[in-house]
Amino acid sequence: MCQAVALWLLILSTLLRVSVQGPHQRFLLRELLRDYNPMERPVANDSQALTVQFSFTLMQVMDVDEKNQIITTNAWLQMQWYDHYLQWNQSEYPGVKNLRFSSDQVWTPDILLYNSAHDKFDATFKTNVLVNSSGFCEYLPPGIFISTCNVDVRWFPFDIQRCELKFGSWTFDGWLLDIQMKEADLSGYMPNGEWDLLEVPGGRHEVFYDCCAEPYPDVTFVVTIRRRTLFYALNLLIPCVLLSSMTLVSFLLPANSGEKISLGITVLLSLTVFMLMVAEIMPATSDSVPLIGQYFASTMVIVAMSVVATVIVLQFHHHSPNNGNMPRWVHLVLLQWVPWFLRMKRPGEGAEPTLSNSQADCQSKTLSSPTTTTTTTTNHTPLPSILPQSLNSLQVSLAQLNHPLPHLLPHRPSTQAAAPLNPSLREPNLHPQPNGHLVYMGYQTFQTPAELDPVQMSRATSHGRFNSRLGGGEGEGAAAGGDTPLHHHLPCSKFGSPPQETPLSPEPDPSTTSSGPCGLDAVGGSSRSAASHTHSSMIRSVAVDNQLQALLAEVQFLVERVREQDRQLSLVEQWQFAASVIDRLFLVGFSVFNIICTIAILMAAPNFGEALSKDFL
Repeated sequence: MCQAVALWLLILSTLLRVSVQGPHQRFLLRELLRDYNPMERPVANDSQALTVQFSFTLMQVMDVDEKNQIITTNAWLQMQWYDHYLQWNQSEYPGVKNLRFSSDQVWTPDILLYNSAHDKFDATFKTNVLVNSSGFCEYLPPGIFISTCNVDVRWFPFDIQRCELKFGSWTFDGWLLDIQMKEADLSGYMPNGEWDLLEVPGGRHEVFYDCCAEPYPDVTFVVTIRRRTLFYALNLLIPCVLLSSMTLVSFLLPANSGEKISLGITVLLSLTVFMLMVAEIMPATSDSVPLIGQYFASTMVIVAMSVVATVIVLQFHHHSPNNGNMPRWVHLVLLQWVPWFLRMKRPGEGAEPTLSNSQADCQSKTLSSPTTTTTTTTNHTPLPSILPQSLNSLQVSLAQLNHPLPHLLPHRPSTQAAAPLNPSLREPNLHPQPNGHLVYMGYQTFQTPAELDPVQMSRATSHGRFNSRLGGGEGEGAAAGGDTPLHHHLPCSKFGSPPQETPLSPEPDPSTTSSGPCGLDAVGGSSRSAASHTHSSMIRSVAVDNQLQALLAEVQFLVERVREQDRQLSLVEQWQFAASVIDRLFLVGFSVFNIICTIAILMAAPNFGEALSKDFL
C-alpha cells in the first residue's frame, strides 16, 4: 500500500513543472544593481552619444488662459533608449523577460519642458522604467503640463493658436545625448468644448550657444488649436450687432418723442459694458488689437456719431423762427437736392388742395358779389398760408372799403347852385352783398336812433314825413331803413360844415308844385327839410367813416397778424422738414457704414469661412 502511494507521487512530480521565476528575477535584480550607478551614462564607450527616442502623446487641452498666456495640457511622454548595463541572458534566467525599475534606481534622461510655467517646473509623475533582456528601456511619465504660450488675439474670436511645447535635456549636450523625435500620438485625444485640435506637428532643433561649441538639441511640438466661435457669437457678436442696429432705430424715432438722445446714450453705455467683458479675457498687450475689440470700437464710434447727429437733427427740428430765415444754401441742399436724392416729398406736396363746403360757398359768394363787375379766375396753386382763400378775400374786401368803386359813388355835379338830392330817388338797396369773409355792416349797426341828438332826431322825423309825402312807400322804406351803402363816403372837413357842392335834385313832382303862394311855401318848406336832411346825413356819414376807419385798422392788424403767423409756421415747417431730411440722410449713411464695417472687420479673419461652416452650419 505504501509503495503504491509513493509511485503515484513520483508520477505527479514528473508531470507538474515547478516555476523558478521568482528566485531568478530576484537574483537578476541583485546582479544588475550590484555595481550600477544611476548617475553614470549607460554607454559602452564614453565617447559615443546615447540616443533617446522621444515622443509626445496628447490626451487633452484643458485650458487656454489668454490673459496670462498659459496653456494647460494633459499629456504623456515617451522616452526610449538602450542601457548597456541592464542586459542579461534570458536562458540563464528562465521566465524573466523584462524588469521594472524605479526612476531613482536606474539612469533616466533629464528631459524637461523648457517653457514650463508649473510651480515645481517639472510636472511629470515618476513612473517605473520598463527594461527587457536586450537593455531596451522605456520610460512613460504622464503629467499636467502648464506651459507658456504666445496667444495672438488679433483675430479673436476667429483665432487659431499655436502653442509650442519644447522638450530637451537640461544638462546633456548633443554630443552626449542625442534626442530623436517621433511623431506625436493623438489616438487617445479627448475633444475640448472651446477649442478644436487641428494638428500637433513636431520638429527637432539644435541650438548653439555662445558659451559652448557643442549643440543642444531639443524637440518641439506645436499644438495647433482653433477657437470655437459659437459661444462668443451668441454672447458677444450678436448683442453687438443688435446694439448697432438700435443705433439706426434712433434715426427712425420722431424728434418730438424726446427719447432720441436717451436711446443713443443707452446704446453707448451697453457697448461699454460689453467692451469691459472683452477686456477681462484679453491680455493687456499693445501688440495687437482683438478683432472683436475693433468691431466694438467702430460700433461705439458709430453710436457716438449718431448721438452728435441726433443733436443736429433736434437743433434743426426745434429751430426758432425768430432766429432768422433759413440760409439759401441750406434751403437749396436740404430742401431740394437731398430730398430729390432720397425720394422724399414735403407734406402736401403734389396734392391739390381740397376746399370744404363752407369755403367753396364763400368763394362762390365772393365771385358773385354785385360790388364788382370784373370776371375773377381761380388759381389752384397752393399758397404756404394755412387759410389762403380767406385771407386773400378779406384783403380784397379791405381794399374795396378803402377805395370804393366809381359806380357805387353818387353823382356830384360841378355847379354850386343845385337842387338838393331827393332821397326817394336813390337806389333802393346799395348794401354790398356779404362775400363770405366780411360781416355785413350797416349804419344802424354803428349808431341807433336813440344815440342821435334831438336835432338829428327831429330832422330825421321831418325827413321821413317829407318822404312819405313825396314818394309814399319808397319814402317810408327809405326813412325806416336809413342805411347808407358801405362804400359811400362824402367829403367833409368838420362835423358842421356842409360840402360846397350839392347833388342835383330830380325833376319836381307836378302834384306837389304850385304857382301860388301856398305852392311857394310848400316849396320853401321842402327845401328847408331837404337841407336839414342832407346836413344830418353828412354828420352821420362822418361818424360812420371814423368808426369804419377804426374797424379797418383792427381788421388790417388781424390780417397782418395771421399773415405773420403763417410765415412763421411755414418757416418752422421748413426747418422741421430739413430735420427729417437730415435724419433720413443719417439713417442711410450710418446703415451703409455699419454694414461695411461689420462685413469688412468680421470677414478679415483668415478662418472666418471655416468657423462659419463648422460652428454655425
